Amino acid sequence: MASEPYVDIAASRVLHLEFDRRYPIVVRGEGAWVEDSAGRRYLDAMSGGSMAATLGHGRRDIIAAARRQAERLAYVHTERLTNPLQERLAKELVDVAPQGFTRVRFVTSGAEANEMALQLARSYHVERGDPRRWQVISPAQAYHGPTMATLALTGRPGLQRPFGPYLAKHLHIPPSTWRFDPTGQAALDALDRALEEAGPDTVSAFFCEAISAAALPAYTPPRRFWEGLDERRKRHGFLVCFDEVVTGVGRTGRWFAGEGTPLMPDIIATAKGLGAGYAAIGAVLLRDHVYEAFAAGSGRATLGHTWDGAPLSCAVGLAVLDVLRSEGLVERVRDRGPRLRDELAAALRDVPMVREVRGHGFLLGVEYVDPSDGESFLPPELGVAGRVDAAAFDRGLITYSTMPTRDGYAGDQSLFAPPFTTGDDDLAEMVRRFAGSVRDVAAEVDTALPAATAMGRKAR
Repeated sequence: MASEPYVDIAASRVLHLEFDRRYPIVVRGEGAWVEDSAGRRYLDAMSGGSMAATLGHGRRDIIAAARRQAERLAYVHTERLTNPLQERLAKELVDVAPQGFTRVRFVTSGAEANEMALQLARSYHVERGDPRRWQVISPAQAYHGPTMATLALTGRPGLQRPFGPYLAKHLHIPPSTWRFDPTGQAALDALDRALEEAGPDTVSAFFCEAISAAALPAYTPPRRFWEGLDERRKRHGFLVCFDEVVTGVGRTGRWFAGEGTPLMPDIIATAKGLGAGYAAIGAVLLRDHVYEAFAAGSGRATLGHTWDGAPLSCAVGLAVLDVLRSEGLVERVRDRGPRLRDELAAALRDVPMVREVRGHGFLLGVEYVDPSDGESFLPPELGVAGRVDAAAFDRGLITYSTMPTRDGYAGDQSLFAPPFTTGDDDLAEMVRRFAGSVRDVAAEVDTALPAATAMGRKAR
């Protein structure tokens, strides 16, 4: 085994995301554990780091399904050919999707799924003879992917720099969090202003997450917002697109998180859970009235990508759905998730820096605040979210936290999203290690906060 389990960034030929970060060299995984090149094991509370490895690591049944298909037929392009794996996976996804969804387009990733949803929403209006509609309204505090089209959907300026000249100028509304808008009415008022600014007859879609993941972990707007959004959709004729890249295929204890909202979307984009970390595959699901606009119009959908619907990736998707059904994992996440949230909340109950622990299935969010008043954002210069991840990593736990945003809508938060197959003992150990990490950071914050607050006042 190597003595140094970190890559040498200076010598590496990989263009890593962050040049000043230490990247462990992970060489194997089993269940909810991964191991680096020095033999150190880590509990994976983030399903591979990006919430994709929903079934854990080392699933030999899924690997075997991929091998069998690769030996038979790994790839054909879907523009002029189809294959039985694509046809069957589409049918099985429609079977577990919310009622009314009848067609599926496969893609390679979550960002591609969201971008395809945008293209289909725009094309839907063009097919219906309404080419004026192109603008999109979306929540400001969101993340939908790193492509130019998906970056334009967020209202977070820190994510968009330096790509501003390439991005479409969409409109955004604030989130309905406990801090800013607990009823959802302020967001609806903002939506009305955005519709008026754009001109309602130019708006193609409202694009959002049924339950947020990276940007506002495990947050969902109040019921009043969803009902108001549905009223405005009917009145103005735009579509509603759900980004379920994270929440689709079981993460929240439902096959799709949108099943739990008072509003049914027109288009759903999903990805991570469909491949479960064993293949790059995503999907866009259409309600029947969206499909019928194409069928009655040009008879063509929008452009595709090289690997859309490839037999190998679809074989993995089918194997994933089979495991979810045969092992009752969506039901397990539904039943075990609330108790996991309660256990995490109990472990953090006496930490004043923790304001809230949210949870939907195996998607949990921990929100941190200034412990002196229990409400204010922590000073960004303290880097609390990053400290939590570092402290957790030192304890052999993989987590993901989000930093405060320049738009002022969110502060330091942590995600907790273990594989669906994680046993109770490993879940308990994840909670123990995470709570210990937060306590360590909270003690550091208690020491550093007075100085940081004084510097902030001086700067103002």
